[in-house]
Amino acid sequence: MLPLENLRYVLVLVLIAALSGCATNSAPMSQDEFLAAMDKSSLSVDSLLSKGNQEEAVKVLGELAKKNPGRKEPWVRMAKVYFDAENYAQAIIASEEALQRDTTDRTAKSIRAVSGLRVATQSLFDLRSDVELKGNARSDAVGLAKVMRETLGEDVLVPPAELEARRKREAAMRAKPRPVPKKADGTSDAAPAPASSGANPFSVLR
Repeated sequence: MLPLENLRYVLVLVLIAALSGCATNSAPMSQDEFLAAMDKSSLSVDSLLSKGNQEEAVKVLGELAKKNPGRKEPWVRMAKVYFDAENYAQAIIASEEALQRDTTDRTAKSIRAVSGLRVATQSLFDLRSDVELKGNARSDAVGLAKVMRETLGEDVLVPPAELEARRKREAAMRAKPRPVPKKADGTSDAAPAPASSGANPFSVLR
């Protein structure tokens, strides 16, 4: 049996070795090492997806992303996997992770945009089904806006600043003079302009 002091010494050496091993494992890969690892992971992911094992495919990419926290490629591939599986919420999250590492990545931007559109479309469809809209376009819009306000707890769906900018654009368009064709005798064909009520037909949607 080892003396107590020797036992402590051995334990210290074991601990140092374990910590050294952890430090070695967490060292970032070189460019060539990462590319090789990415190719290998892609082959594994393709094989797993062909067998319908999406969960394991995502785990493979997640492990590679964990070992290379600064690389976007695992996240971009993960976003594609989720998108193809119609898991648009997770596709958006993975795309965001990729864009945090490269704000110019077009693939991640495209997946995020299309996924967001599909989530929004499904959400609006679900709301429409809930309120059983059957009227004309205006009454449907009013009913849908009412449900959205009640669900979100918001009285205003469009920010006031955006509404103000829209009013200014509409006022500028109304104030812009339109060319009126003239007859040969110099008189105008223009009909008297009807008086405008000034009411915004979409004010009920605010």
